[in-house]
Amino acid sequence: MTNKFQILKLCTLKQKRQFHNSSVAYGKTRMKKFSIYRYNPESTSKKPHMKDYLVDLNTCGPMVLDALLKIKLEIDTTLAFRRSCREGICGSCSMNMNGLNSLACITKIDPNLGNPMKIYPLPHMYVIKDLVPDMNHFYRQYKSIQPWLQRDDEIEYGVQQYLQSIKDRVKLDGLYECILCACCSTSCPSYWWNGAKYLGPAVLMQV
Repeated sequence: MTNKFQILKLCTLKQKRQFHNSSVAYGKTRMKKFSIYRYNPESTSKKPHMKDYLVDLNTCGPMVLDALLKIKLEIDTTLAFRRSCREGICGSCSMNMNGLNSLACITKIDPNLGNPMKIYPLPHMYVIKDLVPDMNHFYRQYKSIQPWLQRDDEIEYGVQQYLQSIKDRVKLDGLYECILCACCSTSCPSYWWNGAKYLGPAVLMQV
């Protein structure tokens, strides 16, 4: 029993994360400017604009999503953005950061304090609020290609189990990994110019 308590104590000590420390522990602050796109459809007085926030990197995690969460929790609770897994597998936090589309949870904050971090919603999409784009058109396009496994031969469903061979399984490599974050589609000029008809790379990869 004593050994179990010692192991638990060691595990607890090792799990201390850097961004839990206060700026006092470091002796000085490292203030980074984040310039974030703001748009509130319920406000008729303000047009879309950029708003600046200062974040102490010593009390913040290393990723852009950490900074956004810190801003929302400690500075401005009205900031809207999507997030879920924080592991780069759900695609919820896709946005444009310093000119590049990516996921906020896997994009590191530029440590250069002299360069402000500019954050926008995904380009060429309707914006619901702040960093939240309207994904309905993107998902309708994805649905239109019927993106599920379909057999060429006619079979009677519910009679027996359908086994997948190793050869057939290999055919899926490079297809099922897509998390539908829309980063690639909203980076494509052809999708910008003719998004109503052109399905975009994320959808076409599944055809």
